[in-house]
Amino acid sequence: MALTKKQPRSKFYELLQAQIHNEFNASQQYIALAVWFDAEDLPQLAKHFYKQSVEERNHAMALVQYMLDTDHHVEIPGTGDVRNDFSDVRELIELALQQEKDVATDIQQLAKAARAEEDYIGEQFTQWFLKEQVEEISQMSTLLNIVKRADGNLFEVENHLHRESVGDGGADAGMPPVAGGAL
Repeated sequence: MALTKKQPRSKFYELLQAQIHNEFNASQQYIALAVWFDAEDLPQLAKHFYKQSVEERNHAMALVQYMLDTDHHVEIPGTGDVRNDFSDVRELIELALQQEKDVATDIQQLAKAARAEEDYIGEQFTQWFLKEQVEEISQMSTLLNIVKRADGNLFEVENHLHRESVGDGGADAGMPPVAGGAL
């Protein structure tokens, strides 16, 4: 007989469970983008999005660890649809930027639910993710601007990514613990 957790499922925890799905789905979408860039012989863009995929996976596993730490049942979901077909680089970066904006909205809803339920520990947990989304949106906005300015010269985008550090690569010491350890 399997042991079951005793904590009731609040709206906050339902949203956390949904966010695990969203983060895993974002990870898969970033793999699709990275593979597209790899197929187009754009190694710096591919490398960037492979790293983004791992970062999103780590975010999902941080949510899992939090739920485990707070004695809540966790279900590991499948992922949703992933887009694989694109006609130009701008589409990929625009999709990534929109994905990050959507995640920011989801995290804000998590924070609101925790506050409404007077779950101050849950609300505090969401603060790191809110900060992270500011970085993620900024990073994707900058990358989109670089792609626009390159005006089709993808070697300029590749050179920019090779030269410049974009984001923290998931190496934020303040990140919540990740189930199984961060990759």
